[in-house]
Amino acid sequence: MLLLAVFRSKLTSHLMVMIVEYGAGNEVSAYGDVYSYGILLLEMFTGKRPTDDLFNGLNLHSYVKTFLPEKVLQIADPTLLQIKFEGSSIEQNRVLECLVSVFTTGISCSVESPQERMGIADVIAQLFSARNELLGT
Repeated sequence: MLLLAVFRSKLTSHLMVMIVEYGAGNEVSAYGDVYSYGILLLEMFTGKRPTDDLFNGLNLHSYVKTFLPEKVLQIADPTLLQIKFEGSSIEQNRVLECLVSVFTTGISCSVESPQERMGIADVIAQLFSARNELLGT
């Protein structure tokens, strides 16, 4: 039952994102998919819904953009930060750089103008790069 409630909650927030995107007069396109993917990234890595009351008139995109890159730890979902470090500041820096990269990708995907959004091939390349930076490969 709890899983169903969580699913309904997530589905509702994603439908709201789509309504905002397509309700603004934008046609259904790959740009809209990139927008939705960007919002999904921001939602997963902040642990916040796009319609969260915390934003005080802002939206999730603006909220994240305001804090980057200096205050990335303030916006990251605390469950992501429960990683146990072996005392290495290099590993901590890798995690921070990865988070900044993922948030920056989400922001680039969810800009208001569809033509200014990152292409999906670039999104994939950026996320692979973030993963490789995190793993040190």
